[in-house]
Amino acid sequence: MDPEDFQAFRELIETGIPFNRYLGVQLLDLGERQCRLLLPFRPELVGDGRRHALHGGVISALIDACGGFAVWSTGSIQDRVATIDLRVDYLQPAVACDIIAHARIRLLGNRVGNVSTVVYAADAPDTVIAEGRSVYNIRRI
Repeated sequence: MDPEDFQAFRELIETGIPFNRYLGVQLLDLGERQCRLLLPFRPELVGDGRRHALHGGVISALIDACGGFAVWSTGSIQDRVATIDLRVDYLQPAVACDIIAHARIRLLGNRVGNVSTVVYAADAPDTVIAEGRSVYNIRRI
């Protein structure tokens, strides 16, 4: 991916989608059939106040965004990508930590992309917090 396309995707991911901007999603890497996004911890995103664990919906939103952009980046920024199916397995709580989602395309067709995503603590890459599998509809422009 050339630097101009990368910057256009960065702007779309980080500021062009209001929900991502609210969450504070940051692009780490994009291209070669994969995407990595960082979600910095903020107290407003906690779902379990007793443990300070991130809300599961925040984790699933990060998985969905990361998988969608892995697929989207295989074409043009003018293309359209929509989620068809999303499954998340929560393996352990994300307690007061920044998290990273790493999505890899498993299968890519003309109209559908299948993605596998792993979420882990930013300071402990071996600590898998959740795994997601997702399917996206692709409309090439």
